[in-house]
Amino acid sequence: MKKTIMLICAAGMSTSLMVTRMQKAAEEKGIEADIFAVSASEADSYLNEKKVDVLLLGPQVRFMKKQFEEKVAPLGIGLDVIQMTDYGMMNGEKVLDQAIRLIKN
Repeated sequence: MKKTIMLICAAGMSTSLMVTRMQKAAEEKGIEADIFAVSASEADSYLNEKKVDVLLLGPQVRFMKKQFEEKVAPLGIGLDVIQMTDYGMMNGEKVLDQAIRLIKN
């Protein structure tokens, strides 16, 4: 079953490389995933329009975790902040693993 993973960062730019790395890791693991990045200001419209399984916040927007928890809790969407070290190293495999662990079946 295809998993939808949404990454949120300040402007939606710095996470685009992470998306590419995560997609590559997903292909290598045989995981079907729709992985995309949006800016924090665009997040609400995506949550309204798309069935998202998990939401990962870039370290630079970790301060927004509480407000996103309130939005996604009723929707049953997993949420966490990407580890700074994994983000800094652009470790797509580790971040993908983090996302998969958060998906509620």
